[in-house]
Amino acid sequence: MSVDHEPNTERGSIENRGGFVSNMPGDVARVDGQLAVSRAFGDKNLKTHLRSDPDITDAPIDGYTELLILASDGLWKVMSNQEAIDIATKMKDPQKAAKQLAMEALKRESKDDISCIVVRFKG
Repeated sequence: MSVDHEPNTERGSIENRGGFVSNMPGDVARVDGQLAVSRAFGDKNLKTHLRSDPDITDAPIDGYTELLILASDGLWKVMSNQEAIDIATKMKDPQKAAKQLAMEALKRESKDDISCIVVRFKG
């Protein structure tokens, strides 16, 4: 349901605001060589080059909707949507499912911060 907001995908917007996208230092695209995301709050010195407005998607929650996984890129960089669903649906307790997803991301050597919330609608 979402689109990743990464510096390379929003390069035009960043450059139109006077910023630049660089893969230095390291191998991750960064706004002004510092921040690895293109939308953020704060970061006073980068604020004029970033956006903080969210993408909003309306989606019906019906009898077929089982769960929702909200997670940071530390999870999504190391597993697909389907892999996350497969892990989360095996567990009835959404808190335990979120913890299991985070632990799995760590096992897969995620190099980014990992935040995860699982919302269960039925089950």
